[in-house]
Amino acid sequence: MQQTIDTGTEDLLASLEEGVLTLTLNRPEARNAMSGEMTAALAAQLADAELNPKVRCIVLTGAGKGFCAGGDVKGMAADGDGTVGDNTIDHAIHRQRANQRGTAGRLYSMPKPTIAALPGAAAGAGLSLALACDMRIMARNAIMTTAFARVGFSGDYGGTYFMSQLVGTAKARQLYYLSERVSAEEALQLGLTNWVCEAEELQAKAQEIAAQLAAGPSVAYRYMKENFARAISSGDLDDCLDLEATHHVHCGQTEDHKNATQAFVEKREPVFQGR
Repeated sequence: MQQTIDTGTEDLLASLEEGVLTLTLNRPEARNAMSGEMTAALAAQLADAELNPKVRCIVLTGAGKGFCAGGDVKGMAADGDGTVGDNTIDHAIHRQRANQRGTAGRLYSMPKPTIAALPGAAAGAGLSLALACDMRIMARNAIMTTAFARVGFSGDYGGTYFMSQLVGTAKARQLYYLSERVSAEEALQLGLTNWVCEAEELQAKAQEIAAQLAAGPSVAYRYMKENFARAISSGDLDDCLDLEATHHVHCGQTEDHKNATQAFVEKREPVFQGR
């Protein structure tokens, strides 16, 4: 049964069904550009999801025909300043750091699988949010673009980090410097997305994969995600080998592992309980 969650704003919709938390960026009239209310609500929902045992997988998507256009450039133009406003520069920097850590940073580090489903364009910080997720699904007509250079920004929400890990630094610099539009098929070839499907199939495909993950071994997924993060951050083979050994032995003590090995012997599908 689907549970609708009150996020405190119409700019972000949330629902939970059978372990899958779906978060929908909901400003379709502005291509789901990020408002202050949306960013705060997204951070709050992700913080809750990280510790909520009922949430086993997260899907981040956008309402209407877009995923997320990033920052609200029209609003920035109207205010004359897209970063500081009435605050001191030090306060603005701290606020930006907190916003980034609470959204893109938490999507990346959260010990649960995360999926971005792109019905349309992901640009700027919106692209960064998509790249922060573990996996991505794109509608065939969707595109990705860094877009920062076009408005005189250097980039935020971890996009340079995430993109460099996925495509390498040379290609990432090209996409940042030139703000090129990347089609869904090119994104698939580059490794920026995992799947491409028809627009009308996107949400069903996302829910299908999310349901599979939500029914999977959540303890093992948590350790897998930490293993990948350590491999990227340390780059040290012995460090990664030691962490993998620790996590592997821990997984071996879980009920999920014991039940799954018995299911393997009995040639049936295992049922994972997350313990």
